Amino acid sequence: MNIIEIIIKKRDGKELADDEIAALIAEYTAGTIPDYQMASLLMAVFKNGMSDRETASLTGAMMRSGHILDLRPVGYTVDKHSTGGVGDKTTLIVVPLAASLGLKVPTMFGRGLGHTGGTRDKLESIPGFRTVLSEPEIIGQLNTVGAVMIGTSEEIAPADRKLYALRDVTGTVESIPLITASILSKKCAEGTDALVLDVKTGSGAFMKDRAGSDKLARLLVSIAKLMGKKARAVLSSMDQPLGQAVGNTLEVIESIDVLRGNGPADVRELSLILCAHMLALAGTVRTFKEGLRLAARNLDDGSALRKLTEIVSVQEGDVSFIEQPEKFVRAPIMSDVVLPSRGYISGMDTYEIGMAANLLGAGRMQLTDAVDPAAGIVVHKKIGERVSPGEPVFTIFTHRKHCIDTAVQKLIAAVRVSKKRVTPPPLVSKTIS
Repeated sequence: MNIIEIIIKKRDGKELADDEIAALIAEYTAGTIPDYQMASLLMAVFKNGMSDRETASLTGAMMRSGHILDLRPVGYTVDKHSTGGVGDKTTLIVVPLAASLGLKVPTMFGRGLGHTGGTRDKLESIPGFRTVLSEPEIIGQLNTVGAVMIGTSEEIAPADRKLYALRDVTGTVESIPLITASILSKKCAEGTDALVLDVKTGSGAFMKDRAGSDKLARLLVSIAKLMGKKARAVLSSMDQPLGQAVGNTLEVIESIDVLRGNGPADVRELSLILCAHMLALAGTVRTFKEGLRLAARNLDDGSALRKLTEIVSVQEGDVSFIEQPEKFVRAPIMSDVVLPSRGYISGMDTYEIGMAANLLGAGRMQLTDAVDPAAGIVVHKKIGERVSPGEPVFTIFTHRKHCIDTAVQKLIAAVRVSKKRVTPPPLVSKTIS
């Protein structure tokens, strides 16, 4: 393979052959292609795109770059995946909820990076919780408990890990074919049979506009099917944080509240929608509405909360924190954030809210950064709600006294206020199947 010829070919807008893509990924993973040449190719893809065939070929090559879980002893499996946002804690609710309804749910997730939170960081804020399991442990837990919640490992799609790090420093993160291959290579290597995709759109999403989010959702569904998976996608709003809690411990506490039948209405609604789609893909229900009804029943009668407690127990977490969430350690510095103006909240820069949470210690800019599980933000007011001078819009929690002023300035600048009430954006704008 001549890497220079491949770069020129893609630079000129031509399609790469399957064997070229396979060799490219194999050699880059092995370290025989240097980062500067791969960076050049990534920029050519960013500029010229990829066909569906090329994207499917890239997804398959990245999937095959490492170990592929064999979940056939488990039977039919269904998972969900979010493209990432601020306050997005639905995995902690949907996975035990779906498992309480008889589905087998193997879910694999990463850490937070940039303005988005990571499910792995949230679960690891539960003392003792293991996010690394062996393949026999995974299969055994799926057969006995019905769900397993694990972090991505070095053996799963190592090509994606190298490519993502390179995309992050070369301005090529937003490429729709590259996003698609990154997501699906890991999910296909995970071995799941069906996948519900929560594609975020808005100021706190990687795809800011609905046209781009729609394009990404359609490509994800299309490539998943080419990879032999059933798939369905929903477009959900990230024009404001999901729920009220932003930050690892805060989001776990809010998730437990939702599993108790309480919590913010938007978190509950989106969790029910995602679970209903999982039930429909698995053929457990005949209609989406039936799925919604069953999901709401198991959320309200405590079945889903009991399943989360079982998952945490089997994965060696301290279940007393699920039963008594007040045991979670709170950050010692707490401060309310108020706005100087009166009116109605008309918009939020969710990206900046996520970055403010990072400043307080809730997230990381590099994978090696440490995370403070107790740091974060509680959102008291959202789009369409009235706010008065001196009335708290946010409350911040942190150990970092020196970062408070900058975080507060970011939060104040992230909120727009108008004299007239505006209608909040719809939580889910479209379903693609």
